[in-house]
Order: sequence, then C-alpha cells, then structure tokens
Amino acid sequence: MSDIPPFAQSKPRRTRKKPAAQVHENFREEVGPTELYDPLIRSEIKRAAVWIGMASLVAAVIWLAQPILLIIGGIVLAAMFDGGARLLGRILPIPRGFRLTIVVLAVFGFIYWTFVFTGSELAAQAASLQAIVGTQIERIGIQLEAAGFNISAEDVKGLGSQILNSVGRVTEAVSSVVGTVTNLAMMLVLGIFIAAEPRMYERGVAWMLPLAERAHFYGTAEKIGSVLRRLMAGRLLGMAVEGVGTWALLSLGGVPMAALLGVLTGLLAFLPNIGAIISGALIILVGFSAGVDVGLYAIFVYFVVQMVDGYLIVPMVAKRAVDLAPALVLGAQILFGALFGIFGLALADPIIAMIKVALERQSERNEARGIREGP
Repeated sequence: MSDIPPFAQSKPRRTRKKPAAQVHENFREEVGPTELYDPLIRSEIKRAAVWIGMASLVAAVIWLAQPILLIIGGIVLAAMFDGGARLLGRILPIPRGFRLTIVVLAVFGFIYWTFVFTGSELAAQAASLQAIVGTQIERIGIQLEAAGFNISAEDVKGLGSQILNSVGRVTEAVSSVVGTVTNLAMMLVLGIFIAAEPRMYERGVAWMLPLAERAHFYGTAEKIGSVLRRLMAGRLLGMAVEGVGTWALLSLGGVPMAALLGVLTGLLAFLPNIGAIISGALIILVGFSAGVDVGLYAIFVYFVVQMVDGYLIVPMVAKRAVDLAPALVLGAQILFGALFGIFGLALADPIIAMIKVALERQSERNEARGIREGP
C-alpha cells in the first residue's frame, strides 16, 4: 500500500473520448480540425452565442418595430372585441361565437355609417378647417406683434404648423392614407382572429416556455387581458362622450363645423393628454373665427367635456383597471411617438399598462419566493 494519505492522492484526470471514426457509405469519416474538446472553449463559445443572440434580438426588434406595433395593436383590438362579447353575454345568454360576431358586425356597421352618411359633410368641413386654423394663428401673431412682442405673424404661423404637424414622427409605413388604412385593416383582422381563439394563441406562447414558468405566464396573461378590457372600455366610453358631447354642445352654440370638431375630439380622445390639447386648440381657434362670444362659448364647452371625462369616466372605469400616472403616460407618448410614429403614440398607453402589470406580477412572485424561502 502507498504511504500517501487517501485524501492527498490525486484523482485520475478525466479525458474526453474522441468520437470514433464513422463509416459513411463508401468512405471512412475522420475527426476534423473543427472538433472542440476543451471544456473552457466550449463554455466561452456558448456564452458568446448567448450575447450574439441577445444583440441580434434587439436589432430585430428595432428593425421590425412597425410590424411588432401592428401585432400589439391587434392584441389591443382583440381585448376590445372580447370585452364587448363579455359585456353582451350579460344580456344575451348565447354562445360566445355569436356574441363576438355581433360585436364585429356592429364595428363594421359603425365604420360604414361614418364613411357613408357623414363622409360628405365631414369632407366639406375638413376642406375649410385648415384655412380657418391658419387664419386664426396668423391673427394671433399679428396681435402679439402689435402688443410689442418681438415676434412676427409668420413666426407664429410657422410655430402653429409645426405643433399641429409634429405630434409624432410618422414613419414611411404610415405616412400616406393608403398605408394607414392598410395597417388599420391588418390590425382589425389580427384582432378578430385573436379574439376568436384567444386560448389557442395563449397556449402556443406558453408551449415555448419551460413548464415551471407556464402557470405564472397564464396568470399574467389573464391579468393583462382584464386590464386591457377595462382600459379600452373606459377609452371607448370617453371617446363617445367627448365626441357626441362636443358635437351637440357646439351645435347648440352655433360654432362652425361642429360635426367635424366632434368627430376629431372623439378620435383624439384615444390619445390621453395630447389628444385633449390638440382637440381643445382646434375648438377654440374655430370658435373665435365666428366671434368673441362664440369663442368663449367654445372654451366653456371644451372644459365641460374634459371635466366630465376626467372626473367621471376615468375614475369610474379606467382607474379601476390600472392606475397610471399622467406624467408617465405623457412621457411614454412622447417617446413612442418620436420612435415609432402615430401608431406608437396611440399604443403607448396600453403598452405601458401591460408592462406595469407584468412587473407587478413579477414583484409579487419575488416577494412570495422570499417569504417562502425565509431569511
């Protein structure tokens, strides 16, 4: 026996066996120079592959930002369709497929009514809206210049044009009417497909995750769906109240182009903060074009409609879904609008809501793990 203690004896070094030569049809396969046997090299190559894959993923997200936004828009529309079907189920105890069909047909009917019955009137009013707004901005510039400010009417007119035209950087894909209509149609089709079989797509995404993560994913997806349904319900209700209320009140006060201003106010209500500013500026400018009294009445209408939406509808519906700070939403709109254009601006609020839900779910999960594992 050896005098060396057992713990001091060196263990035999394990060597990785080289793969045996393989016979392939009429010739013998031999080991090539690209075979890697060093564990350190293999580990470093795996690490490098992970970092390269992450960098490629970030580059792909940036390059495919517009299609990704269209998919997110389809998910948001699917949540709206699903919410409508759920709401309809409270009064019509019929299968979900029939309720979803009724909701989709109602949406297409509303679009058809908007273009057919109000299209001619709105087109005629839109033709003169730009001229009225430009004239009013130029008049403001003249008054400022007469009051002694070191600014000319042309400077004010140019500034007003920049404000109205730079809500977001409209990218090439959505810079034309045809591109915008095409993208909206694609989102609508995506929304219908996802709303028709939401569980199928949810299971498809979960299938790509490890088994240990699927329960957490299902819970997060359910929470995100609930938040989106409530958020979009509040948004649609606010759009309807602002659009119809503005239309009716401006018509009673004799404000020109009340129908067009009502439609624009309703559509811009989908964009919190920024939409209210733009619609308010248009209402006030058009109101003062018909006189000081009409302009003051337009200001009154704007504040009444915004107060009803901000103090009744938002607390009643949207705040129950997700409590988003106004500065956070405005900052996200500025960022997404600058990066992704008009669709980024419109989807900033739902995206931030989904991110917040996911982070809250992960925080709850981490807290539960900490309590279970103990100090």
